Amino acid sequence: MDNFVVSARKYRPQNFNTVVGQSHITTTLKNAILNNHLAHAFLFCGPRGVGKTTCARILAKTINCTNITKDGEACNECDSCTSFEKGASLNIHELDAASNNSVDDIRSLVEQVRFAPQAGKYKVYIVDEVHMLSASAFNAFLKTLEEPPPYAIFILATTEKHKILPTILSRCQIFDFKRITSNDTVEHLEEIIGKEHIKAERNALQLIAQKSEGCMRDALSILDKIVSFSNGELTYKNTLEHLNILDEEYFFKLLGYLTTQDLTKAMLLYDEINQKGFEGDMVLYGLSSFIRNLLVCKDPASAGLLESIEGWREQYIATAKQISTPYLVSALNILNEAEIQFKMARNKRLHVEMAIIKLNFLAQAIELSLEDNQIVKKKLVDAHYPIRLKKIMPLSNMVVNSEAKLVIETNAPAIEVKKATPVTKPIVSEKPETAMPVIPTESNTGGPKKNLLAVLQQKYGQEYDIEEVKESLPLEMELLKKCWDEYAIYLEQNAKHASSGTFKVALLNIIDDIHFTVTVGALTAQKFVEQERMNFLEKIWDAFQNRAIQFDILVEAGEQEDVPLHMRLNSKQKYDRIAEQFPLVRDLKNRCNLEVYF
Repeated sequence: MDNFVVSARKYRPQNFNTVVGQSHITTTLKNAILNNHLAHAFLFCGPRGVGKTTCARILAKTINCTNITKDGEACNECDSCTSFEKGASLNIHELDAASNNSVDDIRSLVEQVRFAPQAGKYKVYIVDEVHMLSASAFNAFLKTLEEPPPYAIFILATTEKHKILPTILSRCQIFDFKRITSNDTVEHLEEIIGKEHIKAERNALQLIAQKSEGCMRDALSILDKIVSFSNGELTYKNTLEHLNILDEEYFFKLLGYLTTQDLTKAMLLYDEINQKGFEGDMVLYGLSSFIRNLLVCKDPASAGLLESIEGWREQYIATAKQISTPYLVSALNILNEAEIQFKMARNKRLHVEMAIIKLNFLAQAIELSLEDNQIVKKKLVDAHYPIRLKKIMPLSNMVVNSEAKLVIETNAPAIEVKKATPVTKPIVSEKPETAMPVIPTESNTGGPKKNLLAVLQQKYGQEYDIEEVKESLPLEMELLKKCWDEYAIYLEQNAKHASSGTFKVALLNIIDDIHFTVTVGALTAQKFVEQERMNFLEKIWDAFQNRAIQFDILVEAGEQEDVPLHMRLNSKQKYDRIAEQFPLVRDLKNRCNLEVYF
C-alpha cells in the first residue's frame, strides 16, 4: 500500500508560474533574477497558507540553477535542481524560528555563513516564523543581516510583521503576500481534482474556497477530508454536511418570516436550526454575513463584494431590491450587539431568540422613526426649551374620502385641545376602518373658508375647550415678583401665616432664562418655602407658559439666629470646607478622576 501524501504537499508549486494568486510577487522575483538585481535579504509576510515558504524555496532553487530559462524559471534538470528536489542540497538551509529562537541558534547560523558554497553561486538561509525570535536573537542577527558575504542570501518568512524589530525591517526587501481569491482557489481545486479523477460540483468547490478564507493550504486540507468522507464524489449537500455550514436557504426563509412579522414560524425555524446542532453564535454570525451580502447587493457597483457561491447570486440581488436599506443597516446593528453580548449571556438560546424578536418588529420601529418618509435623527442641543409637540400633517393633505377633501389653510396656527367636562361616549371610533367624518368647508357648505380652530369649535362645541398653544414668555422680574406676591396673599388667606410671612420678606434673583433663586434668612424659612415649591411652580409655569423654570432656595442666617455651621452650608460649600481642612480629600478626587455631584 502506497503512503498517502496530502494534497498540500503533493501539489506544492515547484516554479513561479504554478504559484497561485501571487503574480505581483513572482513577477518581481523573476525579473530580479534575470536582471541580476537580487537583494541580500528578503522578508515574505502575509496570512498563513498563501505561499510564503513555497516562494522562498522556489527562489532558493532558481538562483542556484545553472540553466535558468528565459522566463526566469529553474530548469529542474541540472544537478543543483535535482539535489534540491531530493532534499540533499548543501546550499539551502531552513531554520524554524519557532523552535530555534535563542541567541545560540542564531550564532550557530552566523557561524555557517562564513563558509562559501562548495557548489553553486549562493548559500540561501530560509528562516520561517521569524517573528518568534527573541529580542536578543534579533540583535545577534543584525550585523550579519546588514552586511552578509556576497554569496549569502537570507529569506525571512512571517505571518506577523508587526512583531519584527524595525531595525530588521529596514535591512530587508519586503514582499507582502495577499489572501488568495475564491476564484483562484476554485480554479486550482478544479485542476487538482482533474488530475486525481475526482467528481466534484462547482458549488461544492466554491463552498470549500469560501470556508478556507483565502488560505490555499486550508482549502487543500478540506478537499482531502471531504474526498475521504464522500468516497470521491463531492456534492454541495455532503460538503455542507461535512463542513457544518448553515445553508443560505435557511437565512432566506428566516428573512421572509421576519419581514412579514411571522414570529411563530421564525421561532420554529430557529428551533429546527438549533436541533441540527448549530450553536447560537454560528446563527448570529451566519445571519450577519447574510444581511451584509444583501446590503452590498443593493447597488450594482458593489455587487462584486458578494461573498457567496454562484447559485445564490441572483436570489441575493432579487431579495435586496425588496428590502429597504434602513432595515438592513438596523438589522446589522442588532446582530452585531447580539454577537458582542453572546459570550456574557447565561441563557444562550434566549439571547438569540431575543435578537430574532427584535428583528421581527424592526420594520414597525423604523416606521415610527420616519417623518415625511425620512428618518429623524436625534440631535443634542444646549439650550432648554418648553415642551414641544410633534409635527402633525395638515388636514388639507389628508383625503377624507373618495369624494371630498379638507380645504383648510396650511398656515393655521397650532392648536391644543383640552378636555373641559367628562363625556360618556368616545369622540373617535375604535374601528380603524371607519371613514373619517367630513368636516364642513367652503366646498360643501358654500360659506366662507374657515381655519382649523373654527372648524374644531363648530364640530365639538362645548365638550372641549379649544385654544391656541401659547408661546413661552421670558423670565422677567416684574411678572415673577407679581406671582410671588400673589402667592403670599393666597397663603395668608388660607391661614398659613408663617409661610406667608416668609414669602413677603424673601429676596428673588434671576439667574438665567429658566432659573432664579429665593434667598431667605433662616433654615425654618427655607422649610416653609420648600413645602410650597410644587404649588408655586405650577403658578409660575402657567404664568410664563414654560415648564422648564426652576428655582433654588438660599439661606442667609442672621446674627440673632444661632444656626450650626453645617446647617448653613450647601453641599458644595461643605465639600470646599472639608477639602480645605483635609487636602488629601481633594488629592484623592484628582487622582481617581472622580466627579462630585452637588
